[in-house]
Amino acid sequence: MPKAIPAEAKRARPRERGQRRIFVLDTNVLMHDPTAIFRFDEHDVFIPMIVLEELDAGKKGLSEAARNVRQVSRFLDELMANATKAQIDRGLELPTAKYVNGGKKPATGRLFFQTKILSGGLPDTLPGHGADNAILGHALALQREFDDAQVTLVSKDINLRIKAAIIGVHTEDYYSDKTIEDADLLYTGVQELPGNFWEKHGKNMQSWQEHARTFYRIQGPMTRDWHINQFLYQKDADGLEAMVRGIDDKDAVLQLVGDYRNDRHSIWGITARNREQNFALNLLLDPEIDFVTILGPAGTGKTLLTLAAGLAQTLESNRYSEIIMTRVTIPLGEDIGFLPGTEEEKMEPWMGALMDNLEVLTQSQEGGNWGRAATNDLLRNRIKIRSLNFMRGRTFLNRFLILDEAQNLTPKQMKALVTRAGPGTKLVCLGNIAQIDTPYLTETTSGLTYVVNRFRGWPHAGHITLKRGERSRLADYASETL
Repeated sequence: MPKAIPAEAKRARPRERGQRRIFVLDTNVLMHDPTAIFRFDEHDVFIPMIVLEELDAGKKGLSEAARNVRQVSRFLDELMANATKAQIDRGLELPTAKYVNGGKKPATGRLFFQTKILSGGLPDTLPGHGADNAILGHALALQREFDDAQVTLVSKDINLRIKAAIIGVHTEDYYSDKTIEDADLLYTGVQELPGNFWEKHGKNMQSWQEHARTFYRIQGPMTRDWHINQFLYQKDADGLEAMVRGIDDKDAVLQLVGDYRNDRHSIWGITARNREQNFALNLLLDPEIDFVTILGPAGTGKTLLTLAAGLAQTLESNRYSEIIMTRVTIPLGEDIGFLPGTEEEKMEPWMGALMDNLEVLTQSQEGGNWGRAATNDLLRNRIKIRSLNFMRGRTFLNRFLILDEAQNLTPKQMKALVTRAGPGTKLVCLGNIAQIDTPYLTETTSGLTYVVNRFRGWPHAGHITLKRGERSRLADYASETL
């Protein structure tokens, strides 16, 4: 039978660690992550010809998937530059993965293409001759050809993985883009302190005041597990509520948080209704924090608190020149089609959350209907709605930038947006990772999960997860029971 990977190539690479592994990549893996071919370390990567055909068919357009396909083609072109037919048959050496891990980790495996006709021998129970079945046939052929190696089909297509398992092909999801193993392990930004906290950590405590804020320097075993800008609290009514401001090998510096739960300290007429909302307002109003991520289910107050803090700092303290709000335009149901008008008019149907919260923020203004209308006009002049499609190349100076529904962004899209922030700009990302509408994104691979994990511990970033719904008793009950 013709061989896809010649025997001399098989002998050329001794087994370095355990059994040799050959990974067969599905098209959707490369469309999802163009650097996937560099992420299999010392193992070999095999790309069937049907995958190259599908990549060629998906290269046109301005979508994220089309851009990724073009990047894959550029990577493959670099690897095949000046390569002879004999070298391609033996497998192309994968160079140091300069595109992943900062170029520190070498990918010592080889990249193989389908150079011969493969007789897969698919069972009669698998009808049709589609691309998925062709990839399954190649994986079966390799499995029979190299019985001393473990052949693994890597795909993000669940149905393809199910079919592969049925016919006896080992298959896996693509894990390299996962930030964490389980969404339940995601950093919440909050930690409850035990009842005996002061007994173990209050021995050599120092306290002082600075700029009307109270600070504590404490020592103890728990300080090693804390992160910069993490919130700490005790359940007691008068218990400690503090924020970690500094950590070193011996001690930690805590700052008491501001209390925005009473009307005297309301922000644009809004007060925090629970502990987590109060922590969120502390992050949103802190001038030393440039990047804030707020997670939480529907009705926890993410958008309302962020808008109130943005208006207070834009119209009252003039810390920012204007508020810019944007979101991913992915519909909940069927797409309603083309929307006429300017960029802002096209985005307005997607900004229902903004309009609803603006009504709440302006209903308490004095002056009756005329006063509210004047206030709405003023706010509209200072709040701009922008589309994510036109963000590339822009730089925002002294803006309060709000990204709603951030769970639908990929890590690459999130990086493109975060790098738009210029001097004096604060970026706030809001979302609920349990409501992802983008294909091939999960709770563990979402761009929002990615930035929460990567920015943890940076002195100018903060995160909080809201849990208690404050929308209405109907919404709270529906969230719990439906």
